[in-house]
Amino acid sequence: MSTEPPSPADAAALLQCLRAVRAQTEALVAPLSEADAQAQSMPDASPAKWHLAHTTWFFETLVLEAAEPGFRPHHPAYRVLFNSYYQAIGPQHARAERGLITRPGLAEVRAYRAAVDERLARLLQQQPERVPAGLVELGLHHEQQHQELLLTDLKHLLSANPLRPAYRDAPPRPAVEAEQTMGWLVCDGGRVDIGHDGSGFGFDNEDPRHPHWLAPHALADRLVSVAEFAAFIADGGYRSPRWWLSDGWAWVQRSGAQAPLYWEGPAPADGLFTLHGVQAPDPAEPVLHLNLYEADAYTRWAAAQSGLPLRLPTEQEWEHAARRLQAAPERRALIDPAAQWLHASAPEAGGGLRQAFGEAWQWTASAYAAYPGYRPWAGAVGEYNGKFMANQAVLRGASFATPAGHRRASYRNFFPAEARWQFTGLRLARDLR
Repeated sequence: MSTEPPSPADAAALLQCLRAVRAQTEALVAPLSEADAQAQSMPDASPAKWHLAHTTWFFETLVLEAAEPGFRPHHPAYRVLFNSYYQAIGPQHARAERGLITRPGLAEVRAYRAAVDERLARLLQQQPERVPAGLVELGLHHEQQHQELLLTDLKHLLSANPLRPAYRDAPPRPAVEAEQTMGWLVCDGGRVDIGHDGSGFGFDNEDPRHPHWLAPHALADRLVSVAEFAAFIADGGYRSPRWWLSDGWAWVQRSGAQAPLYWEGPAPADGLFTLHGVQAPDPAEPVLHLNLYEADAYTRWAAAQSGLPLRLPTEQEWEHAARRLQAAPERRALIDPAAQWLHASAPEAGGGLRQAFGEAWQWTASAYAAYPGYRPWAGAVGEYNGKFMANQAVLRGASFATPAGHRRASYRNFFPAEARWQFTGLRLARDLR
């Protein structure tokens, strides 16, 4: 990541992007009450107000503190309150207790955002030579990650409310086609290049680009649907340890799970809780909110039903297939807070790898680890991704809530095996023998 200052023209473009991204975050929070923005429904989720403050903290602490002449913090206590996990910067407020930060209030956090935005804009306009452009760009992509997290965390919060409230009313639902037969994209294997290709922005964990050898395999051309996963449930999938990893079966017993998260009952007809409230799903839409254990159990069950050697794809298989697309189907340039249908849609027509981007994050069989030759970024941002390379699995693709700039073949999302409050689904793979 470059720490070079931008040219005046680049500084103007950077400021334009900054304003657009920051305004998008505000638009996502606009429908919320003070109480909505304050509450924290579980330790892994954060309040909307904290997301607003933390993304601002990033710009203040990692950009302004080093670049602004005579820097003074907006509020000294915010350095600790809104630090997520950066040990090099200092202590943090406990993640599980972010909902207890009742003060500053929402209005004060918005004032904090406005003040930091104004200071950063002034610096970009008057003294661009002092600004580390790479850190500002990282801050923008970081905030876009939090836009998606804000929605996933908010969905979990609203689902815990017995009134089952909607984040916003549902617009007219897009027309969908009937579920299409699952096809297979065959790869003969061989040497492929994996990792960020150097064009545009990439996170540290996408580097370096490196060769990888693939065995012959095939990937399903679409994601597993609600109807297909419902058949697994109806066949006693959550009651039979035969399909589950040992840790997965222990999770089933411990959690009492009988269906994916947000299903109102064991059948889709019971309804699914969405950001538009409880909705009747289209059977053809991708199943969402699976954890790695559920995704893996389904593949074992589906393998037994079909007689095929089914499994989850590796992240390298997925990336290679995604790179073969003529263009990623990016239907939404940004999350549209006014009109977006905040739920998955059914398979789009056309050949090739369908539903690669913009429907659901897709679990892979790959452990989250460093690529050969990986080097963390310098400074505090060296903690951005590398420190989490243990006990996590890689997800590929993008969900419908993922900003378009993050929908690329090399993007590596990651979560622990039990996580299922994200918009996560699965794609099948199989060996060719």
